[in-house]
Amino acid sequence: MNYLEFKEIRKKLKMKQADIAKSIGVGTRAVQYWEKGERKIPETTAYFVTNLLEEQEKKLDDSASPVIFADLKIMNVPLANQYAQAGYLNSFADEEYIESLPTIPFTDDVEHRGEYMCFEVKGDSMDNGSYESYLEGDIILCRNIRQDYWMSKLHYDKWDFVIVHKEKGILVKRIINHDVEKGIITLHSLNEYYDDFEIHLTDVAKLFNIISTRRKNNRR
Repeated sequence: MNYLEFKEIRKKLKMKQADIAKSIGVGTRAVQYWEKGERKIPETTAYFVTNLLEEQEKKLDDSASPVIFADLKIMNVPLANQYAQAGYLNSFADEEYIESLPTIPFTDDVEHRGEYMCFEVKGDSMDNGSYESYLEGDIILCRNIRQDYWMSKLHYDKWDFVIVHKEKGILVKRIINHDVEKGIITLHSLNEYYDDFEIHLTDVAKLFNIISTRRKNNRR
């Protein structure tokens, strides 16, 4: 996103520089630098303001009432990007490490409470060309599933998952079976070139539901 696009979106949102700075969690001076073209606009910021505009336009389509952002609540979610994922595997329980990760702002949906992480998708195992695909570079917002919930059958018919495996790393997969008695889950890739495989939950460090996906505008 260039500085002209950012400024145009801010005007469409009817937000002053100080207002949008507060929503993003930066100083007003940073917004001023961006709009003068003196500093590069972070990709996470571009995602956020674009989504804000889409949300506003959707609400305007649904109702003639004006959209008010004064009470907008933002949660800044840590991002384990492709470069940080190896470190995350070693430090997923280290609060200081998690706090050191870059963050992505999301509107705080009251339906979504809990511990959140964002991951950047790697590879093509979940790309089958359909609308369900997760493409390399996509940012996925995920909610942690507490380990005591692993003892009951997972709601795999409703969600896709990020599995933090102690040996295989960070996996973005669909779960197609959960043997509760044996503690084994069967993982499925949307890409037909990858075979299904089983893992034991004792080998899993973290398990997340995928809540939403952010994708660059120039990608399908």
